[in-house]
Amino acid sequence: MNRKTVIAVSGGYVVFMALLAFYYYGQDESFETMVAAGGIACGVVPLLLATFTRLQFHLPLVGSYIVFLFASQYLGSIRGWYGLGWWDTFLHFFSGSLLSYLAVALYERLVRRGAGDRISPWFVFLFTFSFAVLGGVMWEVYEFSADQLFGMTLQGGGNKDTMMDLIADCAGGLLIAIFAAIRSKAFRKK
Repeated sequence: MNRKTVIAVSGGYVVFMALLAFYYYGQDESFETMVAAGGIACGVVPLLLATFTRLQFHLPLVGSYIVFLFASQYLGSIRGWYGLGWWDTFLHFFSGSLLSYLAVALYERLVRRGAGDRISPWFVFLFTFSFAVLGGVMWEVYEFSADQLFGMTLQGGGNKDTMMDLIADCAGGLLIAIFAAIRSKAFRKK
């Protein structure tokens, strides 16, 4: 992975969201301004990881993260695509896949090289799937808490919305977890 490319991709998103924040602030659009400010904070995460840690993530993972941010923050919240109905479910499926892929990346970086030969593919499956599901659950806790504490409407559809989101998170995570387990088993045979 090229740190400069990650910094350029993430930096580009941060600049884009900063321009949107200034624009919407000037238009006195508080919701869009807050979403854009959140986009700046989320977009900085890969920049901080690339700059201040030794953890290096592949460009497809970072690029997928930026695409997810663009799809959820700009298209979903600012442009109103959440009103399409299926957009939220699609993004939860995508985020479940992305979180599972992140789990694979963390596993590959944190497990010692020789240890991977002795770890069961079932463990790889369980770790990656559980990581994705936990991420989905934590997001739903955030939505519920924001609705209860700040009077927001993140869980617009109530229990049905929450369950559809969790099912989509699980489905996306399951897809990548199965792939990771099969890949792990194939790698062990070499």
